[in-house]
Amino acid sequence: MSNLLSIVLFLPAIAAAILALFLRGDDEAAQRNAKWLALIATTATFLISLGVWFQFDPLQPGFQFVEERAWILGLNYKLGVDGISLLFVMLTTLLMPLVIASAWEVTSRVKEYMIAFLVLETLMIGVFVALDLVLFYLFFEAGLIPMFLIIGIWGGRERIYAAFKFFLYTFLGSVLMLVAMIAIYVAAGTTDIPTLLATDFPSETVYILNGAVPGGFQTLLWLAFFASFAVKMPMFPVHTWLPDAHVQAPTAGSVVLAAILLKMGGYGFLRFNLPMFPVASEIMAPLVLWLSAIAIVYASLVALRQEDMKKLVAYSSVAHMGFVTAGIFVANQQGLDGAVFQMISHGFVSGALFLCVGVIYDRMHTREIAAYGGLANRMPAYALVFLLFTMANIGLPGTSGFVGEFLTLMGMFQYDTWVAVVATTGVILAASYGLWLFRRVVLGDLIRESLRSITDMTPREKWIFAPLVAFTLFLGIYPSFILDPIQPATAALLEEVETARALHDGALRFAESPE
Repeated sequence: MSNLLSIVLFLPAIAAAILALFLRGDDEAAQRNAKWLALIATTATFLISLGVWFQFDPLQPGFQFVEERAWILGLNYKLGVDGISLLFVMLTTLLMPLVIASAWEVTSRVKEYMIAFLVLETLMIGVFVALDLVLFYLFFEAGLIPMFLIIGIWGGRERIYAAFKFFLYTFLGSVLMLVAMIAIYVAAGTTDIPTLLATDFPSETVYILNGAVPGGFQTLLWLAFFASFAVKMPMFPVHTWLPDAHVQAPTAGSVVLAAILLKMGGYGFLRFNLPMFPVASEIMAPLVLWLSAIAIVYASLVALRQEDMKKLVAYSSVAHMGFVTAGIFVANQQGLDGAVFQMISHGFVSGALFLCVGVIYDRMHTREIAAYGGLANRMPAYALVFLLFTMANIGLPGTSGFVGEFLTLMGMFQYDTWVAVVATTGVILAASYGLWLFRRVVLGDLIRESLRSITDMTPREKWIFAPLVAFTLFLGIYPSFILDPIQPATAALLEEVETARALHDGALRFAESPE
């Protein structure tokens, strides 16, 4: 079907429009209808996206299911997926029904809550399927609005502060990308992403304020795109918005934020920074790698000091995204494969950990670690699920968390041994804060009177965790399920990067050779 991607893209938005236009009232029946419509729409979106997955040819490295139409004001509506973007589409469509199901207990402004998540799903999918730079930017920036509302309306006591901090950080970071996009259009005369990927942007050294800028125009463009995606990841030191956003967001918002929205930064690096500006990426790689290594160690140490479960998991996400950025910019096969795999795995594992926090928060209305202890005595099923995802977050072999970290570390060792050694300490620190959290919350005696009446997971909660458990174990045992579709795309990307760098080095040697 030629318009399959458009159906996947706009089906959640159509459901949101139906909710907004036709559902009236805020009684119990209206709330139930809103939840069921959102669940049916997100489930249908996932089922239709399976058609894209099964028809996708993993042996072809280029874009498939390409749709292109003239759009309003001369803009180009162009969609398509390759082996990398397809995985993020599938991650989004798979997780969104689970997110809606996790929000079943919401009773405040339910219709608006479901509309926000449905619109957000369309915008997130749009980021991963857009093949026009302007279209990508519109989806990328518009996604801030529903997430801002989710945090600001349904969040915790400091929700307004956290929502504005999230919005300002990510929006200001993207302003530089908008300037760079204008410069790209002026230089290349197009906003078509496949065409831009084949464009050789000038990389000769330029001088600004008497200072040399190696890589010239490429480096300036690279920095502008990097600023936007680094905030979205988020990378150290522009990560400070993330813990506040996670702590104040409702459970469903935290799941989407950690599992999908953070991946837009890594996807941006893979789609734009590395292939479009290969020379600048090579010049800036040491800086990115050391920032990533620092992020891994720093965020892990900060996680050890947290007393709020959500903050601990949030800083854990910052550390794990450090492996992703390092794997991307080492620019070798193991690093790129590991970075993509790590992002997909982190989507399942981090989403599940925030759901684990949400399960006990719904019962006790506190996220303080000190308020718990001995939950295994009353919640054995919960304890087992929490243990699995704690081990996956640590990177235990046999879980998906191990594969991504192992591959990225292999890529780092090939590039710079010292960076890899520093990053490897993050694995030890992850075990420290992960096991410390699990021991404090789940193990020991049930000494607090308030916990004696706590109940184990409901059937609905178990069904939510079931696919997350299955994928975390399945990908740990059979990683080729993910690696096979992405390797042709990453191999083609690396070939283009190496060719561009070789041409640049050859031109540089020719310019420096005596006549």
